[in-house]
Amino acid sequence: MKSRLDTSPVATWWWTVDRWFLAAFLSLMGLGIVLSFAASPAVAERIGLDSFHFATRQIVYMIPALIAMLAVSFLSARQIRRFSLAMLGVMLTMMVAVLFIGVEVKGAHRWLSFAGVSVQPSEFLKPAFVVICAWLFAEHRRQPDIPGNFFAMLLLGVVLALLVAQPDLGQTILVLGTWGVMFFMAGMPWLWIVVIGGFGVAGALGAYTVFPHVAGRIDRFLTGEGDTFQVDMGREAVVNGGWFGVGPGEGTIKRIIPDSHADFVFSVAGEEFGIVLCLLIMSIFAFIVLRGLMTALKEEDDFTRFAVAGLVVVFGFQSVINMGVNLQLMPAKGMTLPFISYGGSSLIAIAISMGMVLALTRRKPEKRKSVDFERAPGHMIPAE
Repeated sequence: MKSRLDTSPVATWWWTVDRWFLAAFLSLMGLGIVLSFAASPAVAERIGLDSFHFATRQIVYMIPALIAMLAVSFLSARQIRRFSLAMLGVMLTMMVAVLFIGVEVKGAHRWLSFAGVSVQPSEFLKPAFVVICAWLFAEHRRQPDIPGNFFAMLLLGVVLALLVAQPDLGQTILVLGTWGVMFFMAGMPWLWIVVIGGFGVAGALGAYTVFPHVAGRIDRFLTGEGDTFQVDMGREAVVNGGWFGVGPGEGTIKRIIPDSHADFVFSVAGEEFGIVLCLLIMSIFAFIVLRGLMTALKEEDDFTRFAVAGLVVVFGFQSVINMGVNLQLMPAKGMTLPFISYGGSSLIAIAISMGMVLALTRRKPEKRKSVDFERAPGHMIPAE
């Protein structure tokens, strides 16, 4: 255990990091490993792989994800901005490259493959985009002559255009919703709220008209007709599990869900461990989002406030979409459950994002030193 008088980087990090956040993130990572062993064997066997192929890879992905999260959490706010700017530039370049040399999966170009390793640039783009927009909004509030809001809108347009071109409308909604929350926090006028809301409605109608797969998913959700097998089985798995589940490894419906290890791992949790575990998972996500928003509201620095709020909001939106689809409360959309679903790009990108949250919510070192001086032996000055 590190002494409070130790001023080494690790000791300073330990006494300033938000341990509630850290515990919540580590809990989700642990659940991700446990549920990968429950959900992935049936999928692996169905495609002729070793039973624990995906579970083993999930653990392999978890190691760099954990290292990335902890490493990023050591950065200062200025270093977070610089890191995000560099990552944004790289990911925008890769997003353009995806359109020309990306791997096509079900008609969409979202992946780049390097030496057998697939990367989804949009996953890494999200945290960088949030941080840079937070910085632009903050700079405009600090100095209104700086066109930060305009540049944030311009950046939003570029990102949305690249996402729609793939097409990836789920990520488009995620990015637009998060940006809207941050702009609202930055003091968006009511006129802009109406304008952006109108564009959102127009965009949704346009997507329904232009993209047949979007129209098909919405129609199937509203009517229940057509190929609804996976979402039906996902909901049925949760119902089959009841309150306490059928037991680890005893699930039967999970064996016929094609993406039970990825987008539908929440349904597997419901079948084998019950609604109780589902509620626990939902509670952890809710705790992270609410604690992040409460911390952001107390923060005096505009950049930190906007960045922390944006990062936890995109984290929360993604989890809500995934769980909503699993419970058949939303139209089907392939989106991972943060830290729990199988997938290297998603896992590492989310770890980086939450590492940023840990870094930005750390107590300031000078505040810690003041408290340590007041509580040090030989000093009788009461802490205020």
